[in-house]
Amino acid sequence: MKPATVWRTIGIALAALLAASVSAQSDTVRLNKLIDLFEQDEPAFGLLSFDYSLTNARAMANSGLDFILIDMEHAPFDVERLRAFLLGMTNKRSILEKGNLQPDVVPFVRIPAAGGADEIIAQAKQVLDVGTYGIMFPAIQNREQAELAVRATRYPQINGVDDYEPQGLRGRNPSNAVWYWGVRDYHARADVWPLDPQGELLAIMFVESPEAVANIEEIISVPGVGGIFIGPSDLSTSMGYTSPAAPEVEAAIQEVLAACLEHDVPCAITTNARTVQQRIEQGFRFVTVGVDSGLSAGASSALRLGREAAGQN
Repeated sequence: MKPATVWRTIGIALAALLAASVSAQSDTVRLNKLIDLFEQDEPAFGLLSFDYSLTNARAMANSGLDFILIDMEHAPFDVERLRAFLLGMTNKRSILEKGNLQPDVVPFVRIPAAGGADEIIAQAKQVLDVGTYGIMFPAIQNREQAELAVRATRYPQINGVDDYEPQGLRGRNPSNAVWYWGVRDYHARADVWPLDPQGELLAIMFVESPEAVANIEEIISVPGVGGIFIGPSDLSTSMGYTSPAAPEVEAAIQEVLAACLEHDVPCAITTNARTVQQRIEQGFRFVTVGVDSGLSAGASSALRLGREAAGQN
């Protein structure tokens, strides 16, 4: 056998062994890192990003963060750019070194639709089909809206299963998501956690108004709600204050947090280097430490301080 043929044969064999190893580990390791951290009772740190560039995708994939929130509410709703961005975040070296398919930085999308059933269903379907690991739904006000958000995130279930409700509304054509996740059993995994304990998708509700604060108990009681994200700036504006620092706004934040802690629902909020340690100590399970275009000095500092507060350094 020629040397080139020998090396080619060895390379094919090694690639097959690697694929088998990754496949075996991926059957036991969660794909959604945020859920993994929730189940380990570890806080998670992320970034809010409006930058869909491939350069930023590479920066995010190697940032040391746990998740990225891609904001398509205040940036253009461009699914083709989102698809390229997600594929650009694929870190093949990390997959090789870890031996599993869990992204180091898991991507989520905040969609623009708020309240309208047709728009929410259509937008949720599109961002899920390109591979995002969950959706953050803006301006959730009540139980009905939260239930619609959950239904838009999940597929219709098989008759007779315990978690049939809330009945899923998502259509089945996730070709890009299957490719991006790197699994053959996408439909089995693509359900909402914690309603489906093996689900890899998160339906997260943004709380941004006094109505949502007043209805927080009924919102978090919807099966399939994977977390609550408090938006302090929008909350303060909707309450009639010019700053999130107003005592009344902080009281509303604490009311939502207390409900989430009581019912063991992960709660999130935006932070910075001045506030991240306090928020982690208060019990927030996941936080953003900055915005856009990689880790700025401020975001890096907030990430370091947050991990210190969580005992992760």
